Amino acid sequence: MKIEGEAKLLRIFIGETDIISHVPVYEKIVSEARKQNLAGATVYKGIMGYGGNSRIHRAKFLEMSEDLPLVIEIVDEQKKIEEFIPTVQQIFEEANCGGLITMEKAEIIKYSANKR
Repeated sequence: MKIEGEAKLLRIFIGETDIISHVPVYEKIVSEARKQNLAGATVYKGIMGYGGNSRIHRAKFLEMSEDLPLVIEIVDEQKKIEEFIPTVQQIFEEANCGGLITMEKAEIIKYSANKR
């Protein structure tokens, strides 16, 4: 698959402990993105953050933190991203979790699969 030019960046903010049917929400979202043939997805783990309930979540040495913030980024053509958003919304509903979904303009300079 080769993609270049205008695209969209979908950013999904969730908590590390969000679960849907015994599966972490981030795993479900990445699996669904793959099933829908999106170009790729990356999950980042935050060390500190807060969301809609304004409760601070943080990672500190010698302190166990629960529910650290996660960010999932997916870049692809606008049409494919827009078609994927209802899937993410459905996952949020089924998991009964909070979160944030944003979309912004992106320009793909180079995207290509490994030639192995």
